[in-house]
Amino acid sequence: MTQRFSFSLAATDGKARTGVISTPRGDIRTPAFMPVGTAATVKAMMPESVAATGADILLGNTYHLMLRPTAERIDRLGGLHKFMNWDKPILTDSGGFQVMSLAELRKLTEKGVTFRSHIDGSKHELTPERSMEIQRLLGSDIVMAFDECPALPADRARITESMRLSMRWAARSREAFGDRPGHALFGIQQGGLEEDLRGESAEALTKIGFEGYAIGGLAVGEGQEAMFDCLDYAPDQLPQDKPRYLMGVGKPDDIVGAVKRGVDMMDCVLPSRSGRTGQAFTRRGVVNIKNARHADDPRPLDEACTCPACSKYSRAYLHHVFRAGEMISGMLLTWHNLHYYQEIMQGMRDAIAAGRFAAWEKEFHDTRALGDIEPV
Repeated sequence: MTQRFSFSLAATDGKARTGVISTPRGDIRTPAFMPVGTAATVKAMMPESVAATGADILLGNTYHLMLRPTAERIDRLGGLHKFMNWDKPILTDSGGFQVMSLAELRKLTEKGVTFRSHIDGSKHELTPERSMEIQRLLGSDIVMAFDECPALPADRARITESMRLSMRWAARSREAFGDRPGHALFGIQQGGLEEDLRGESAEALTKIGFEGYAIGGLAVGEGQEAMFDCLDYAPDQLPQDKPRYLMGVGKPDDIVGAVKRGVDMMDCVLPSRSGRTGQAFTRRGVVNIKNARHADDPRPLDEACTCPACSKYSRAYLHHVFRAGEMISGMLLTWHNLHYYQEIMQGMRDAIAAGRFAAWEKEFHDTRALGDIEPV
C-alpha cells in the first residue's frame, strides 16, 4: 500500500486528462466525481451503496461536522472514516463557503471569521489554523485550504480584496497543515471571472506549493457560459502535474464541459438532492418521476442503466413511492443518479485513454438532445 500522496497522468486528449491520484487509502481514478456526504453521510445512501456506484472518494463538510457532532467527538471515536464506515479516501472542504452562505451574523477580519451557528445560534470562530485543526481531527485524506468566497456578481475591487485575503489565508493554511505524510493539502484559486486576478491567485498558490489545486468561486450563480469562459483559461494557469479540482460542479453537461477544459475532480450535491425531489438524470436528459405520465409506465427509468432503480423497478413504481412520500423513493433515485454520474466519469476516462473524447462528447450531447422516451 502506498504511503504517499501522488498524481500521475495516463493520457490526455485535447485538454481533457485521465490519470490516478494515489493515496494510502486507495486510488482515485480521474476525472473523478465526488458524491457529497455533508454530515458524514451521503443522504439516502449506505456507504456500501455509494461504493457500488463506482465512487472512489467522498466529500465531507467541515462547517457542518464542526457544529455537529464536533470534530473533537469524531476524533475520539476514531476519525471520520471509521465514524461513517467509509474506508476509501475522503476530501473535506475548509468550511469557508458554508460560513459565507449559511452562518448568521458573521464577521470577517484578517484573522478569520466569527459567526453564529445556523443550528443553535452558538458562537464560533473559523481561522485557517482552526480549519486545519478540524480537518486533522476528522482525519480526511485531502484537506482544503481556508478561503473566502464572495458571491457573484461582485465588483472588481471586492473580488481583488477577497482573493488576496484568501492567498494570505492559503499561506497560513500551509503553515498550519504542517508535515502530514499520506495526507494532501489543496490550495484554492479565486479571482471571480477576471483572468488576470485568477492568474495572480494561481501564481501565489504555486509559490506556496500544494499537493493539488482547486478552482473556487464558480458555480455560484454566474451561469454556464460565464463558467466555461473562465474554465477556458483557469485550469491552464495551474500546475500541469497536480490534480485540478473544480468545486461544487455540477449538472452532467457542466461536468463534461469542465473535463474538456482540463479539470480532474468535481463534487456536487445535485445527484443526491435531485434524487430526493423526484428528479432523475438519464442519458436522455432529466426525468421528473412525479409527473402523471409515469403512473402506468411499466418500463424502467433508463433501460441501459444497471442500477437497482432501473434493473428492478418500473417508472410506475418509482412514481408511486415518490407520490406516497415513501423513503425508498429518495434511496432509489439517489442511487440511480450517483450511478449515472459515475458512468459518465468512466465513459470519459475510457474515451480520453482511447483518444476519442470528441466523439464521446458528441454522442453524449446528441443522446441528451433526444429527450425522454415517448409516454406509453
